[in-house]
Amino acid sequence: MNDLEQKKFPIGQFQQSENICDTKLDEHIKVIKNFPARLKDLIENFTDEQLDTPYRDGGWTVRQLVNHIADSHINSFIRFKLALTEDNPVIKPYDEAKWAELQDSVNMPVKPAMRMIKGTHQRWTVLLNTLTNKQFERTFRHPEQNTDFDLRHYLAFYVWHCNHHFAHIENLKKEKGW
Repeated sequence: MNDLEQKKFPIGQFQQSENICDTKLDEHIKVIKNFPARLKDLIENFTDEQLDTPYRDGGWTVRQLVNHIADSHINSFIRFKLALTEDNPVIKPYDEAKWAELQDSVNMPVKPAMRMIKGTHQRWTVLLNTLTNKQFERTFRHPEQNTDFDLRHYLAFYVWHCNHHFAHIENLKKEKGW
């Protein structure tokens, strides 16, 4: 993996597991539960200059990453709820790169996004802990990928998403000696 690929995918690209056992599912739920506190600990002393530093050349700033996480995770939470309340609903995709360029992602303090992440993850954790194995089999359809996603595997993707963006910021922090 070259340096750019390493910076883009510091923990590697998402690898879909064939089977996710209940023990692994519990581990995934713990990641969702603990992610907001881990992220807060990582960035809480960042200055505006540090928040406005891209994690790689041509990449988003830390501020944009935090706002992206808030946007992405609230969309994921909604997709979970749609799948639980409708029969294989078609979800609404969004252009995450364009969202990251909007002024609320580029210029605002990160505290509102951090509150969104904390609240979304609290609700998401409660929901996840109540689901049965049968409910984790429920699906939604992603129209751009023309694929049905079951909630067990979609949760695994969002655990990767948490760790992926955390590693972006953590690696930048190490690289800069912050």
